Amino acid sequence: MKKIVLTAAFLTVGVFAMAQQNGGMMQKDPAQMEQKRAENLKKMQTDLNLTDAQVNQIKALQDKRMAERKEQAPAMQAERKARMEAWRAKREQHMAEMKQILTPEQFQKWEAQKKEQMQNRGMKMKEMKMKKMQNN
Repeated sequence: MKKIVLTAAFLTVGVFAMAQQNGGMMQKDPAQMEQKRAENLKKMQTDLNLTDAQVNQIKALQDKRMAERKEQAPAMQAERKARMEAWRAKREQHMAEMKQILTPEQFQKWEAQKKEQMQNRGMKMKEMKMKKMQNN
C-alpha cells in the first residue's frame, strides 16, 4: 500500500514539476530569445570557424524548425491536455478505490500524509533549485 501511495505522489509531483518548467519556457521575452540565438550563432561561428554563408544556412534551418514548432504547438497542447485529463481520471478512480478500501478515518489520515509528502517534496525541489542557481 505504501508503494501505491508513493507512486501516486511521485507521479503527481513529476507532472506538476514538468508543467511548471514547460510553462516557464513559453513566457520568455522574444527579444531575449533572439538575442540568445544570435549569441549562440556567434559562438558557433567562432568555435567551428564557420563562414558567413554557413551561419546564414544555420539561421535559415533554425527559422524553419521554429516555424514547424509553432505549427505543431496547438496539436501538442491538445495532446498534453488529453494526457492530463486521462491522468486526472485515473487519479480520481484510484482515490475512489482507496476510499472504498479504507475507513473514513484512515482515508483522512492517508490524504493528510499525501499532502504532507507533497509539501516536503515541494520544499526539497525549491532547495535544489536554489542550490542549482547558486552553482551557476
